[in-house]
Amino acid sequence: MKPRTRRGLAIVCGLAALGVATALVLNAFQSNLVFFFSPSQIAANEAPRNQAFRLGGLVEVGSIKRVPNGLTVNFVVTDLAQKIPVSYTGLLPDLFLEGKGVVAQGKLGGDGVFHADQVLAKHDENYMPPEAAQALANARKGTLPVTPKMATGGPP
Repeated sequence: MKPRTRRGLAIVCGLAALGVATALVLNAFQSNLVFFFSPSQIAANEAPRNQAFRLGGLVEVGSIKRVPNGLTVNFVVTDLAQKIPVSYTGLLPDLFLEGKGVVAQGKLGGDGVFHADQVLAKHDENYMPPEAAQALANARKGTLPVTPKMATGGPP
């Protein structure tokens, strides 16, 4: 085989290997991609029905109900405009409290209940995920733009 042909074959094989590696990385990225939705967006049918996503907002006061003799907890997440019931089986974070921020990851069932497989609680008084802060601010003031101070968890 001529050196020119070997070099061309090596370039073609290298490009093919690079293409396969890129396809595998993009496929892995796509399967791990999880979007965030507020209760208002879910009520407006903007959330997917057959795909996992994150639901964020506040745990409604008085909504936490524990199933006796089990790890299942039912509660309601609100953005002060809409409410979504959530069912979770597992151990909750220590900071999970009524009236505090929460982000739950899971799927929306056909019954309208969000079945969470992971629950994350707000870790201090000054932090809230930017998406959750914006959703709460929009719920309080309609759909007005959020100021940078509000998006970082500051007072409205």
